Amino acid sequence: MVSRNDLERLTWYYVRSHIGNDTLLRFPNKSLCRYNIGFPYGPCPLNSTKLPARRVSVAPMMDWTDRHCRVFHRHITRHTWLYTEMVTTGALLHGDVARHLDFSDEEHPVALQLGGSEPGDLAQCAKFGEQWGYDEINLNCGCPSERVQKGAFGACLMAEPELVADCVKAMHDAVSIDVTVKHRIGIDQAESYDFVRDFVGTIADAGCRTFIVHARNAILKGLSPKENREIPPLRYEFAHQLKRDFPQLEIIINGGIKTLDEIDFHLSHVDGVMLGREAYHNPYWMASFDARYYDDGAAVKSRADILEAMLPYIRAQLERHGNGGGLKLNSITRHMLGLMAGMPGARAFRQTLSDSKRLAAGDPVLLLQALARMQPLAA
Repeated sequence: MVSRNDLERLTWYYVRSHIGNDTLLRFPNKSLCRYNIGFPYGPCPLNSTKLPARRVSVAPMMDWTDRHCRVFHRHITRHTWLYTEMVTTGALLHGDVARHLDFSDEEHPVALQLGGSEPGDLAQCAKFGEQWGYDEINLNCGCPSERVQKGAFGACLMAEPELVADCVKAMHDAVSIDVTVKHRIGIDQAESYDFVRDFVGTIADAGCRTFIVHARNAILKGLSPKENREIPPLRYEFAHQLKRDFPQLEIIINGGIKTLDEIDFHLSHVDGVMLGREAYHNPYWMASFDARYYDDGAAVKSRADILEAMLPYIRAQLERHGNGGGLKLNSITRHMLGLMAGMPGARAFRQTLSDSKRLAAGDPVLLLQALARMQPLAA
């Protein structure tokens, strides 16, 4: 029998049980998933398929959801899916693969988002992702930035659904993990539901079963990426209709969702909700997710617990990648500035974590100094 302590230290694999499709069990390796073992729910016939729990996820966000941010988020929520920043195929095929793909085991479940438009290149990079241990490969068909458009990928790919289908099929054939697509509901003046319906139908025929729908159009000319997140109107009903038209597909909605009530509402229409900037700026919001969306009764960590849990990680990273490696303390602590959002003393906490002299000293005890300015601290 595998002990609970042993299991908690290991990478998790998600599998569905015979109790029902909504029941997800998790185990540290594929071979354990093939047997009827008694932890934690008693003997249970299982298949050997590694299945994700995408009920709630944090969106890939450039310059934000790096490996340090994801470890921080994982200390807040055990089950919420985490996504990398977009990594281009060129960066992997012609750059430092380890620098782009290395991550910590504690981040699981974690997905790698790729940017590219050449099927062969994407297939090779998907293989890299699987070899490095990612649980999903996601293709970016939603980024509207001019830089990304110049590379002929991102949201502009929605104008070429057959090419996207070829890319998805190439990746699907190359790896055994899930290949998913994140996309908008339209581009420029293509605003009818028929556009996104036909796009999803074409890609689904290539083998994709999970679609993450940012429920806004992407305006390819004239708006910045920031404006593209704010100006085009949200049309959640398009994502809801996709689930009705394609009930066999997993549809995850994304865009402007900021409250638990909004998450609950969308989960009554689609399979999952992907959160963006609210999860980054107010990360402790996610502390309730495990109990609310995954029926996990484990004790919720306090904000102080999370800060203290990050200390060994920060020390290890600085020891490994500091000095000659160039890693600075701020590279990690910058993701933690919003932890005290809404709490008395939050401003003093942010000021302490942003103190340039203390950051230059490179001592992780800075976290405890920031915490001391919050005392007495409620969870």
